Amino acid sequence: MIKKISYALLLLLGAAGTADAETVTWRHAIVEPKSDSGIAMMAGKSDIAGRHGLNIEYVPVKGDALALKALIAGDVDSYEGTPGGAIIAASRGANIKLVGCYWPGLSYGIFSTNKIATIDQLKNGTFAISNPGSLPDLISRGILRKHNIPLSGVRFASLGGDADRFRALSQGLVDAAAISTEFVPFAADHQVHLLFDAHQELPNFLRWCTYVSASKIAQDRAEVVNFVAAQMDGARFAMEHKQASIDLTVKTLNLKPNDPRPVYIYDQAIKLNLLDPTMNVPMEKLGWMKQLLIDTGNLSAPIDIANLVDTSIRTEALSHRLIK
Repeated sequence: MIKKISYALLLLLGAAGTADAETVTWRHAIVEPKSDSGIAMMAGKSDIAGRHGLNIEYVPVKGDALALKALIAGDVDSYEGTPGGAIIAASRGANIKLVGCYWPGLSYGIFSTNKIATIDQLKNGTFAISNPGSLPDLISRGILRKHNIPLSGVRFASLGGDADRFRALSQGLVDAAAISTEFVPFAADHQVHLLFDAHQELPNFLRWCTYVSASKIAQDRAEVVNFVAAQMDGARFAMEHKQASIDLTVKTLNLKPNDPRPVYIYDQAIKLNLLDPTMNVPMEKLGWMKQLLIDTGNLSAPIDIANLVDTSIRTEALSHRLIK
């Protein structure tokens, strides 16, 4: 307990020292930072990464489908995103591994204009998503399918990031959009509302898991273990230090101090138990996501989910954590 408290105090004081004299640069692709970045980027923006011998460079992209492409191309060492794209890529021969999930719960939803009160009214409407196979795309398809709305009866429009889709929705350019629930505090002022909370609608849908290439594990296993341990420590520290997390979000996004989104999304993550600092790999939920991909027509080639997962990295990382 003394070790844990001392470490936390050092982080809060902004200690600059690291456990090792030299650090290894680790490039990690993430969906462009938003109001939860104080949680998502805590591992790199505090002194946590340095104590694991790493300098984490975050590479922001518009969607997790692009992050997956960056990993396959060798442009990054890892990425985080929904398992949908990774499952599809693995079924086509991509040699990537899922090593843990620190944010398994969804903080996402389907927003619509105020003239839309029920999902039936979305028939023949326009739905703003991101790239095919991305989290917004799969959430939209999953919820539409759950409510028996034919996908052929909806027009999908790929419109960048969450802010882009919220802007398009508020301007009346689309009828509905898959967007982070961080925009709930702004919805009423823009004549839109949260039609469906994806956390309630799709409880088995995994939001963010972490992926690396099999070759990276083979060549630099110790670095991979250290990175996963840093992610664990970052998530744990953020969960235990609300203000530090919110401050990091405000600094990262250059927000006004009274912007309600960082507090809203942080409180939602804690209240709904959306985070898992042990980065457990929920195999049953991965199986459910595989079936979702089949049902929505995204997955046609057979795949054994077990071959996508490497739990040994997580097991080693648990013993490397600095915050228990």
